[in-house]
Amino acid sequence: MQFRLKFVIDSYFCYLNLFVMPLNLNTEYLKEVLSLETINAQQSVYANAKEELISGSGKGNDFTGWLNLPDKFEEKELNEINKAAKYLSEKQAIVVIGIGGSYLGTKAVIEALGFGELTKKAQNPEILYAGHHISEDYHYNLLDYVKGKDYACIVVSKSGTTTEPAMAFRLIKKQMQELFPNDIAERIFTVTDKESGALKEISDEESYTSFVIPDDVGGRYSVLSPVGLLPIAAAGFDIESLLKGAADMKTQLYAEDDIRKNPALMYAAIRNHFQEKNYTVELLSSFEPQMFYFMEWWKQLFGESDGKESKGLFPASAVYSTDLHSLGQFVQEGNPCIMETFLHVEESNHTLVVPNDTENTDKLNYLKGKRLQEINHIAEKATALAHKSRKMPVLQISIPKLDAYYLGQLIFFFEFACAIGAYAMDINPFNQPGVEAYKTKMFELLGKEGFVKKKI
Repeated sequence: MQFRLKFVIDSYFCYLNLFVMPLNLNTEYLKEVLSLETINAQQSVYANAKEELISGSGKGNDFTGWLNLPDKFEEKELNEINKAAKYLSEKQAIVVIGIGGSYLGTKAVIEALGFGELTKKAQNPEILYAGHHISEDYHYNLLDYVKGKDYACIVVSKSGTTTEPAMAFRLIKKQMQELFPNDIAERIFTVTDKESGALKEISDEESYTSFVIPDDVGGRYSVLSPVGLLPIAAAGFDIESLLKGAADMKTQLYAEDDIRKNPALMYAAIRNHFQEKNYTVELLSSFEPQMFYFMEWWKQLFGESDGKESKGLFPASAVYSTDLHSLGQFVQEGNPCIMETFLHVEESNHTLVVPNDTENTDKLNYLKGKRLQEINHIAEKATALAHKSRKMPVLQISIPKLDAYYLGQLIFFFEFACAIGAYAMDINPFNQPGVEAYKTKMFELLGKEGFVKKKI
């Protein structure tokens, strides 16, 4: 098992090799920016945060069920998910209805393991999304696009009354009633509360196949539950490997209390350290464009978990080298408010070599015979060196390759580190009271029936 954090701080590289050998931290590489003494001083804080999380004694402990998801599922449960996924996979398209954690984790995994922005065109079935915003043109065009296809839908909502997905489901269901009057119940799958809620009630009345969102799992921590597993399996990806990666990561993170040897504790401590040093933004960057939605999921995870009580780093993301030609100027010379974390993939799944051109009109023959992966990695190293040259804290989180197993590791790593960091700041990582502010104003402006105006 391999999972590595690499720190590019000051003028040196420091590798933190985890799980294949003990942590090797050379304090000389971190001098003047982050010393080993600084980390050691926080040992008890982060060890206690870990104990709070695992024991269930911390804030929001009624929403820590995600800790058990990697090793929770029995063979029968996975068989039921895979059976439903097989039916879905035979359709031309699947519309996944959900918002926030009800769809972001799904899209993150499917696009990371697929072709990124090419996923929709490359996959069979096509995976489409609805209810993640209220755009009229988008939903009109989506309905128009699928009306000539043999399609099914997965509706994800704990309550069934969240405005955006509930409206989308009304629209999709109306069209499906017209297109598939004889077998509509077979084409609609729900992931919702076990016992109550509008979507549960509809599922029972209409005899939809339904899966459960655990009561103790919040949306942004739910990708390893049926919320993500059903659509990910339907898209043709290996959910058993995804869970195995997360389970192996869980084993390693649970076993080690030493902040210098536990990557989640280390990452949480470093994020909080630089927040205390008045950095306000963490920029998560990747040179792999198919990681775009994974970084969107990461932004929700950290934004909703520790963005409270005037605390937390603002989570931003960039896809390089594309964004080096748009955001690169700001990152290099703009407001020095950023710490940067690179998501690095060591090995590509395919091979492409730059060919020779006898004319060499484009002056690229100096790259002939080189793999695109090699050039991409050099561009990443050059970017890290350029950014740290202005004393910007730069980290690199590295996985051997982009597959379901290592993506499962990465998911659990970030979830665990996020919760640890919030506990260390004395924040409840599992609620999101600020999200209600826009809903309160929207319901007031729309004149929602039975809505009681609240002061915010």
